[in-house]
Amino acid sequence: MSSTSTSSPASAAPIPGTDQESFLDRLGIPHALRWGFLGVLVFMTGNGVETNFVSPHIANVLGGGDDKINLAATIITVYSLSALIGSYLAGALSDLWGPRRVMLLGVTVWVVFQAAFVGALATGSVPLIFLTYAVRGFGFPLFAFAFLVWINTVVNKERNGAAVGWFYVMFTGGMPTIGSLVAIVLIPGLGGGLGGERWTMIASTAIVIAGFLIARLGVREEHGDKRLAPAGESAARVILSGVTLAATNRRVMMGFLTRLINTAPQFGMFIILPTVIADTLGWGQSRWLLMTSVIFAGNILFNAAFGALGDRIGWTTTVRWFGIVGSAIGLLAWWYVPHWVPAGSDWGFVVAVAAGTVFGILLAGFVPLGAIMPALAPQHKGAAMAMYTTAAGGATFLGSAVVALVRPWGGDVGVVWAFVALYGCAFVMTFFLKVHQPRLHGPVPEADAVRA
Repeated sequence: MSSTSTSSPASAAPIPGTDQESFLDRLGIPHALRWGFLGVLVFMTGNGVETNFVSPHIANVLGGGDDKINLAATIITVYSLSALIGSYLAGALSDLWGPRRVMLLGVTVWVVFQAAFVGALATGSVPLIFLTYAVRGFGFPLFAFAFLVWINTVVNKERNGAAVGWFYVMFTGGMPTIGSLVAIVLIPGLGGGLGGERWTMIASTAIVIAGFLIARLGVREEHGDKRLAPAGESAARVILSGVTLAATNRRVMMGFLTRLINTAPQFGMFIILPTVIADTLGWGQSRWLLMTSVIFAGNILFNAAFGALGDRIGWTTTVRWFGIVGSAIGLLAWWYVPHWVPAGSDWGFVVAVAAGTVFGILLAGFVPLGAIMPALAPQHKGAAMAMYTTAAGGATFLGSAVVALVRPWGGDVGVVWAFVALYGCAFVMTFFLKVHQPRLHGPVPEADAVRA
């Protein structure tokens, strides 16, 4: 989304507090994009089906053992690097081509290389598994984060935090929450074991395609098909604009790093916890999948709430105290409480899930970052959103990279504390993220707007 494009959406969007607004607009969901939100939910459900069993599945396909778990973590790290790059391209290419075309590219990449990945698993070839899973990593960020750019193009700034919150309700609602529930049903229904898991991955393709079709056929909003960047900018300049902005604007870089850290522990725990919860602590695969569904159902319920709270008390305040401090406490609870209760016990499982849900809920405190980033560079919103989407996808890479680097010498507990240390870094960086909010501070003075 470019600076020059913001005047057009603003003029087209309903004015807050007027009769032009629909009920969905008042909630923070642009009415014209309503089917796109549902499409993201369904698409990310398909994408999230494998999230909580793909690491042990890869390890078992390759022969099992601790060294194969580390190899699986490395494979997922490479996949996550692709997701990071794809997340940047989602913002940059949406500026260049319009979000709708980027969403089409995302689903195409996902479907083609999901089939190739499943085929590679059947051969047991490590190079093929690396290659196919890495390329598939471009798919989901191109689809989902292109739609986030579309949201920021259309929504009124007064409800920007709420709109981003609703996006993450759908994003997290699909991956891992509903996706894990689908896996609980499909894996045993399709034969169980490695075969059931593989057929479940194949079935997830149909869900992904359904999500794409809902968004494609249901959303007719005009900005989805338009170039959002200024007409005079070259393709190279548009694509590199986010990198240039981050290199020249310290606050944007701080926002990028804070968002990068945000959900990194979530993806790291998806690598180390499946074996710990299912095998070491004796609760089994189904209960592990149920645990993640409950934890991130809590996240879903609070994504929109924290977005709206940020609009009222301050986006940065919400991120600092609820997102960072709260998530660090919740992460420690998610790791330690399951080890403190009797392994395999029913009541211990309930307590462990409750502890993890604290993390899931407070992770939603980071939602206002989606409103902070474009506000940090109001004349370069498209470039700022490119860096935000890069960080959102890059969190997958950072999470898996921390596991790959720390686990061999620090073990699982070392990984957890590494993430807590990263949250400490993010806490410091929030003091660089002060932005103007119309609801709290009034209209931006014209002179200040020009300087910004």
